[in-house]
Amino acid sequence: MKPVIITQTFEASAEKVWKAITDLNEMKLWYFGNIDVFRAEPGCKSKFEVQSGERVFTHLWEVIEVDARKRLVVNWKYAEYPGDSVVVFELKETANKTELMLTMKVLEDFPDDIPEFKRESCQAGWEFFIQQRLKSYLEINQ
Repeated sequence: MKPVIITQTFEASAEKVWKAITDLNEMKLWYFGNIDVFRAEPGCKSKFEVQSGERVFTHLWEVIEVDARKRLVVNWKYAEYPGDSVVVFELKETANKTELMLTMKVLEDFPDDIPEFKRESCQAGWEFFIQQRLKSYLEINQ
């Protein structure tokens, strides 16, 4: 699958955007409310469930790279399904604005017969979380 790339500029400092994407308490407010643990440290692992219709997706995350306020790389898998991916969050700050570029790369294909794994679904999901939820969260918490 071709990588999914989402870009969004926020009227916020890189420090504020970084905190929103790496601080567990903030992540729960705009991302997934049931994340069990998260630290922006290589080796940190998270495990939590998301239900979509009849299907359960147990997210398995592992932080693999951190460059504070600039770059976060997370390995992303699911307990119930084969497949492997990497999600990269990259921040660039310019004059009180921060651009976030998210890139999701599939390393090992996920099942083709599961609608949530289609490229369009991944694209729409990341657009929702980055361009709507995170954007609203940062605007409200200025």
